Amino acid sequence: MSAFGENRYTRVGIDGEAFTINGTATYEGRSWEGNSIEGLLFNARTVQALFDDENLETRDRWAYPDTGTYDPDRNVAEFLAAMPEWHDHGLRAVTVNLQCGSPEGYSDEQPWTVSAYRPDGSLKPAWMDRFRRVLDRADALGMVVIVGLFYFGQDEVLEDEAAVVAALNNAVEWLLDREYTNVIVEVNNECDIEYDHGILRPERVPELIERVRRKERNGFRYPAGTSFSGGTVPTDDAISASDVVLVHGNGVNDPDRIREMVAEVRDRPSYESMPIVFNEDDHFRFGSDCNVRAAIEAGASWGYFDPGENDYWHGYQSPPVRWDANTARKKAFFGYLDGVTSEQRDGPLVSETDGNAT
Repeated sequence: MSAFGENRYTRVGIDGEAFTINGTATYEGRSWEGNSIEGLLFNARTVQALFDDENLETRDRWAYPDTGTYDPDRNVAEFLAAMPEWHDHGLRAVTVNLQCGSPEGYSDEQPWTVSAYRPDGSLKPAWMDRFRRVLDRADALGMVVIVGLFYFGQDEVLEDEAAVVAALNNAVEWLLDREYTNVIVEVNNECDIEYDHGILRPERVPELIERVRRKERNGFRYPAGTSFSGGTVPTDDAISASDVVLVHGNGVNDPDRIREMVAEVRDRPSYESMPIVFNEDDHFRFGSDCNVRAAIEAGASWGYFDPGENDYWHGYQSPPVRWDANTARKKAFFGYLDGVTSEQRDGPLVSETDGNAT
């Protein structure tokens, strides 16, 4: 019997609190300003990589300015084209969600229909083809994909809890069938925010995390966890069920709170040695004291979240998205990350102002 994923290039692993890629700790042997970054997983929230809106009343909101229409194939093609540049700057993971995320960054209402699932939990072929392209490019580059299965603004697309379970089963089995080995599963984004289905809320989401962990092929399974809203430390039950603790720094303006969150996770009775990953944070003051620096000092991975303005220029959250590092803010993040991860540099090449590279 052949080894699972033997034809894949990138295999993510977990060794205590550290991530490995192909058996070697990420950023092996590297330190930045006295802090080891070995085993961390710097990442970005790019959940709109697969985006398409089936609601004809809202679809025109995401039109490209040069064509007047939205094109999901163009979106994913431009995403793929940007990935090598991200990797070159030290990014080793992206978060992609099969129900994406709010296309307006932060929204009170979400009337659009954005989901890889039909109401019964079966998978839409066009969505999964775009997903395949993202996973294949990440695999070729040596990058990890944090795969979100559900989003609170779209879980109502699924008709009932049985459909939620079916969707999870179908998505994880789709991944296993293709022997992807560069995936971490985030069952749902911010499980503590207004999910329609009770099984996706904090009290019961451990059931779904465990369901992912039970699915194996030839001894291989996907590491799994779930995330909570900005500034919130996951529950003991969620931590106990997980392989990785996913936390969000949205709205956290004091870097000391980032340090406190990491300490609180480690103090939880359920916590055993496992990675702690911020995979969403909208703090952009990249300088002497900022959220990414606080995470590094605390031994946690950090992820960049840039909401955007639906103008094909700003951000990574608001379609139509321009995926290259074109704005001052994006350049500031990648410049900072370059400074942290590069063996040739002693520190970041950005100022402490919002998005101004030096």
